[in-house]
Amino acid sequence: QVQLVESGGGSVQAGGSQKLSCTLSGVDIHKCRMGWYRQAPGKERELVSEIGSDGALTYADSVKGRFTISQDNFKNSLYLQMDSLESEDTGVYYCAATRCFGSPLYNYFGQGTQVTVSS
Repeated sequence: QVQLVESGGGSVQAGGSQKLSCTLSGVDIHKCRMGWYRQAPGKERELVSEIGSDGALTYADSVKGRFTISQDNFKNSLYLQMDSLESEDTGVYYCAATRCFGSPLYNYFGQGTQVTVSS
């Protein structure tokens, strides 16, 4: 059974930093495309950042230069370092393992962790 567990959310003031962590179990992390999504109040869930199967990093325009995604294959974990946080970054952040085993059928999401940025 594939599970993702996020941690590191909470409240932070604008301009501050926060680091999210995600531990994946049930599948080796290198067999999936790993990423972070977020859903702001009243908005649809959007991709924040992703690590492609070739190691290429993708960032939403709104977080470029402020967020850094990384993964540790040994720990089977994914991270998101968030700096210079803005109130618009507030939302529920979800860790995602998609296209596992090379198939679009195998996509998994964590339960989400709340990030609240106050101005």
